[in-house]
Amino acid sequence: MARVVSLFLPGWPIDRLRRALGASAPPPDRRLVLVGREGPRRILTAVSRAAEEAGLRVGMPLTKAHALVPDVMTMPADPAADAAALERLALWTLQHYAPIVAPDPPDGLVIDATGTDHLHGGEARMLTGLVNRLAASGISARAAVADTWGAAYAAARFLADPVRVIASGAAGKAVAPLPIQGLRLPPETVAGLHVLGFASIGDVLAVPRAPLVLRFGPLLGRRIGQLEGTVREPVDPLRDLELVTVRKVFGEPIGAPETIARYTAALVRDLCLALEKRGLGARRLDLLFHRVDNSLQAIRVGTARAAREEKRLTRLLCDRIETIDPGFGIEIMDLTATLAEPLVLQQAASSLIEEEQADIAALLDVIANRIGADRLYRLAPVESDVPERSVRRLPPLAPDDGAAWQERWPRPARLLARPEPVEVVALLPDHPPAFFTWRGVRRRVKRADGPERIFGEWWKRDAERAAVRDYFRVEDTEGERFWLFRSGDEAQAASGGGRWFLHGVFA
Repeated sequence: MARVVSLFLPGWPIDRLRRALGASAPPPDRRLVLVGREGPRRILTAVSRAAEEAGLRVGMPLTKAHALVPDVMTMPADPAADAAALERLALWTLQHYAPIVAPDPPDGLVIDATGTDHLHGGEARMLTGLVNRLAASGISARAAVADTWGAAYAAARFLADPVRVIASGAAGKAVAPLPIQGLRLPPETVAGLHVLGFASIGDVLAVPRAPLVLRFGPLLGRRIGQLEGTVREPVDPLRDLELVTVRKVFGEPIGAPETIARYTAALVRDLCLALEKRGLGARRLDLLFHRVDNSLQAIRVGTARAAREEKRLTRLLCDRIETIDPGFGIEIMDLTATLAEPLVLQQAASSLIEEEQADIAALLDVIANRIGADRLYRLAPVESDVPERSVRRLPPLAPDDGAAWQERWPRPARLLARPEPVEVVALLPDHPPAFFTWRGVRRRVKRADGPERIFGEWWKRDAERAAVRDYFRVEDTEGERFWLFRSGDEAQAASGGGRWFLHGVFA
């Protein structure tokens, strides 16, 4: 089942202008509008949030806007710059999220995310990560994913807050209450439907289609079919001429897996030669299959570091061929190095003078493309006494910075994401527990060692000046070992409430 993401950028012209102006951009609380022409009239084409709160709207004449808000700041609209920036954003999304991305002018993108969400931890995490990264760059965004472009478009604009995942098969029910504007119809068609009493998409879907098409034209019928999935709406993928791409066009459509694998190997060979001429190595490859029914299938693979070994890249792609449905046949195959980096060849180590080290990059690539690169990492120490701050995640092949793990006090093999409260029975408040109950299971402590006192990092936050934890290593009668702590030192109320928590489990 196809899964399509619609990304909506409600303040795109204003956000794009602010990023272009940089430090000289007006503050966010300034009432800013962009002005364009509609025939002889000058109208507002975009308004900032502050201007919208003051009562200004897109399409309003400039003279009326000045009458309502005399101190409004005006700047000329630049639709060409907006479109060019939207294409650059689509290219960035292509490189980081999915192999099939296209601009959806004037204020959005469409992404065919079929089979790629697992590389980002699932659909919800993928959408949240995309929206958050844009927000960090000063671009407001909302996103939705559904089975069809039409359903995702409507949900992104009228349902997402800021993201929305519509389960497979539930698009019709989810978008039924939304306004008719979600059908991507011209304003005059929307106005005509309102005159007839239609208020929502569900109202339109509930009546026979033929009379509506007869009155408003075939576009309405096509939009309804595209939303329901009965009419195909392929995404025409964006491609940058600067990306290294090779293509194979077939005289007769192909469909057998072994045939696809053979031509995949040939395309990888051609791509590696093209990369070698530019001194580049691939970090991300997209293999697109153009089917005879005008639809697209795609495979995306990545590498831990730049590479152009034919055998290695071919294996990564061929491992994913089973996910491709050739349908009635594939007529074109495109292979693109969506993300490439300079690759400098190094002299191989000599076994006569130094010990040969195993290269695990190929193994990491296979695992990462199956479970997602974000799930593959290694842990590195951080200079901090606070346990949850003393470790960080790094990419598996990140260079070693020389930091060493502290060995003064043993630490558990598994540290909980957050300390979990436990009920404790102790002889005295400053003694180790005799019994504790964790997750509904009562455990009797057989041995205990501690306390190890850890103070808060007062130089980071004032609230940690008096924070204290006393950690104990305990072993229950079943031989399981745990890491517990008591918050506070019983002398100062601000140091903690004296409650007990379980923070880790020893191997």
